[in-house]
Amino acid sequence: MSKVTTEKNTAVAEAVSRTELFFSNNKKAIIISILVIIVACAGIFLYHKYGYMPARQEALSQMFPAESNFRNGEYELALNGDGNVLGFAQIADQYGNKAGKAVYLYAGICELNLGNWNEAISYLEKYKGTDKILKARSIACIGDAYTGLNDYAKAVYYFEKAASVADNAFAATYLLKAGVTYEALGDYASAVKAYRTIKDDYPMSVEAMDIDKYITRAETVSGK
Repeated sequence: MSKVTTEKNTAVAEAVSRTELFFSNNKKAIIISILVIIVACAGIFLYHKYGYMPARQEALSQMFPAESNFRNGEYELALNGDGNVLGFAQIADQYGNKAGKAVYLYAGICELNLGNWNEAISYLEKYKGTDKILKARSIACIGDAYTGLNDYAKAVYYFEKAASVADNAFAATYLLKAGVTYEALGDYASAVKAYRTIKDDYPMSVEAMDIDKYITRAETVSGK
């Protein structure tokens, strides 16, 4: 056997010996740690199967009547229920995200339609969905709520943000809201910019059909 091989075998033997010594000296702590991990994993599994999933199914079943009322434009009933079925507000309080992220969007839009601006903002800010269309709508609805509060500076910020998130035909809707809000702020240059973005970037949108009148109005008032 060569010297190199002998040295390698010796190094391996020493490593194995150190490992065995470590386990021997820390056997109790290692066993306890393994048991803790097993118990934790079992607990997570049991909670998911017997706690989270049943609660989620129950929450989703409660959403159906609320969504039906929402589609029918019965926003008070959709939000607060009628004593027999829950509304989005109770579902959000009792189940949170187990009912799906959209529960906050629904509740926020209901509050918005009922004229409860601050409550609408509170719900809409909790919506964390990743769908770009719904995310943009939630942001624009926050802008609508700030418009209701006559806070046009914040409103226009959210309309612009919604347009940047949407980046599709819906963006024209939000840009038009931004332009009108800029006019309310007396910022006609920014209003013209928003209107021209609709004209140039979204020429096939409904908003683009008569956008020239908005451009002319804002330019006339601004003196340009």
